[in-house]
Amino acid sequence: MNTFDGCGSSREDRAETRRPWARFSSWLECVCVVTFDLELGQAIELVYPRHVKLTEKEKTSLCYLAFPDSYSGCIGDTQFSFRMRQSVGRRHSRLRDVIYNRDAPATLQSETSHFYGYVYFRQVKDASVKRGYFQKSLVLVSRLPFVQLFYSMLHIIAPEFFDKSEPWLETVCNEIDQWPFLAAGLTFNLPLVGVVLQVTIPSQNDKPGSPVKAAAKENVVPTPTLLPSVHELDLFKCFQSVLIHLQMLWELTLLGEPVVVMAPSPTVSSETVLALISSISPLKFCCDFRPYFTIHDCEFREFTTRTQAPPSVILGVTNPFFIKTFHSWPHVLRLGETKMSEQASVPKQLKLKKVSKLKTLDTKPGIFTAYKSFLLKDKILIKRLLKGIQRRRPSEVQSAILRRHFLELTQSFIIPLERYMASLMPLQRSVTPWKTPPQVRPFSQDDFMSMLEHSGPQLTSALRGDWTGLYRKFFKSPNFDGWYRHRHKEMTRKLESLHLEVICAADPLGWTRDKSEVEIVDLVLKLREKLIKARSQQLQVKDDILNKLDLLITSIMSSLPKELQDVLKAQ
Repeated sequence: MNTFDGCGSSREDRAETRRPWARFSSWLECVCVVTFDLELGQAIELVYPRHVKLTEKEKTSLCYLAFPDSYSGCIGDTQFSFRMRQSVGRRHSRLRDVIYNRDAPATLQSETSHFYGYVYFRQVKDASVKRGYFQKSLVLVSRLPFVQLFYSMLHIIAPEFFDKSEPWLETVCNEIDQWPFLAAGLTFNLPLVGVVLQVTIPSQNDKPGSPVKAAAKENVVPTPTLLPSVHELDLFKCFQSVLIHLQMLWELTLLGEPVVVMAPSPTVSSETVLALISSISPLKFCCDFRPYFTIHDCEFREFTTRTQAPPSVILGVTNPFFIKTFHSWPHVLRLGETKMSEQASVPKQLKLKKVSKLKTLDTKPGIFTAYKSFLLKDKILIKRLLKGIQRRRPSEVQSAILRRHFLELTQSFIIPLERYMASLMPLQRSVTPWKTPPQVRPFSQDDFMSMLEHSGPQLTSALRGDWTGLYRKFFKSPNFDGWYRHRHKEMTRKLESLHLEVICAADPLGWTRDKSEVEIVDLVLKLREKLIKARSQQLQVKDDILNKLDLLITSIMSSLPKELQDVLKAQ
């Protein structure tokens, strides 16, 4: 098994490794049990590990989000997910999260401002309970968007938990605390109450769309269960009733348009929202999104105030009350239970309707929007998927076709932006040892547009339409802002890393010979700052460069009077 045995050897890293429940918190924040109390309603029965403290606001949100809305009528076992905002005062980045995020794809990074909740809800008749029903949820709370991994874990542990209760949960959590620390680019065998889940955590260096390879055979008992992906959903199941509108839904997601998904259950709601988010991968969706949202949510007023334009958010809801509340929203996707038409067993495709046709008492599914797509539909793709339904092609194959289509479409859109962004990077020869590293040149939308004719998406995509108009709209979206900030930060760090290498290749000691003590002290302080930054894993620099820089700082300090050396050492 490939294990993660630490990254770097800083004092902070070693301290974090020794922290109680450090391995557990690499994967999960906590596990919560939410039950129905006759007097209190939904209430948290247990939080484990016990030292984890949720704020009252977080507890309230979690309680409401852990149960399906009463209108959903979920009998039996139900799985779904949600995303909720963390309280501002408790947000922080742990060193291992920083290291993981540095190596992970942008779409799978750990969150600092939100929690994900993965729910296994059980509602069954129980004569011993006053209301006549047993209602309880087991919730895995994490900062990670690993929906398939956590669904798989719940499928293993939740049914037994409902029979064995708290001692069983304690055993499970202690077992998770024995897992290796999370790291991108590695394959893990994760033991869980008699089952071993084999998972590969993607890396940003992976080629997008490449299949997961099984790890080398090891003497692991029992034989590991291979999880094809930690995060990918069944896209075809999510989109089968909107196949003829895939292009439009991709554009709405890309542009960060306000979208409400009204679904018959939290399962359909959460999976559809997550499927929309994943459709623009490997581009990160930088707007807010709530796979399952209720009227009790703390942000309800924030999202439903009519005096302002709707925010850039995708909301998944099940309560019919939202029909009235979101009547003024520009894009509403209303889903029903998927019904196959009598002819050819093709799911009935939703029709486009005007937003004004969205009626409170009318429950007919449809897409309510006045949006006009910039690009033409991919009729070949639609025909291929519909033919696949007729031929009873497996859902996983249909999903693979869809995923490949979205990936190629997003890459066709983003490659010209990446190419232009790369042209803004200063030449390596402009990085000199004794000057501040040059800055990335500013992004000019006009310059970018002028190069589209010769190197635009039309070179890699067969889709025709107004690509220029799509880019202009994209520039106004939070997704462009998020992408640009991320790329600019990466390029700036690259320049800083190059600067360190150039300094180490130069002769700092020779430079100091004709310099004043003030200038030498200034150099020591700057080099030390760069070393600290690099060692905190914010810069990707080889260890031998860092060791050489450390020795250089020591050598330069030794040329100073002892009094100054003592002052510098004390800082």
